Amino acid sequence: MNPKVDFFFSKGQWQEETRLLREIALSCGLNEELKWGVPCYTLEKKNVVLIHSFKEYCAVLFFKGALMKDPKNILIQQTENVQAARQARFTNASEITKLKSALKAYIKEAIALEKSGQKVELKKTTEFTMPEEFRSKLQGSPGLKKAFAALTPGRQRGYLLYFSSAKQAKTREARVEKYIPKILDGFGLED
Repeated sequence: MNPKVDFFFSKGQWQEETRLLREIALSCGLNEELKWGVPCYTLEKKNVVLIHSFKEYCAVLFFKGALMKDPKNILIQQTENVQAARQARFTNASEITKLKSALKAYIKEAIALEKSGQKVELKKTTEFTMPEEFRSKLQGSPGLKKAFAALTPGRQRGYLLYFSSAKQAKTREARVEKYIPKILDGFGLED
């Protein structure tokens, strides 16, 4: 147990549930770290699973869940844009207790996937929709085009998904204008 993570298990409505998930994750021989403000369980510094909570549920997230077998049919893709991770969601402690041995098996499979070096085949940034409002800005500004190209693929995808999710052209234009300075400074959407 990592004391830096203890605070997470004594806050919010999912205390009993997240403590059970912690016990299960630690029983699988993973290291407990604090990442993104939540408990993350790693193998040789590689992320395997994390525990997080939301208003409606708490969950254990498998970083390479898309590659996993799911015999209990419990893995959920959070949104259509999530490519690799999958969640197992819970709304009470009895669900976790009932699935304890299955969760251990899932975590052990996730560990084996990490050890094998398998990777989830991610869509390339060019496969994501680029809204015309952003495309025209890139074409009109070599500096912006260069700065966007220098961002990591994840940061590029984040911007493209955010810009294109707006239904109205006016909103897309406003989003693009707002984030041009961050792109020019080399930052991602959430940096």
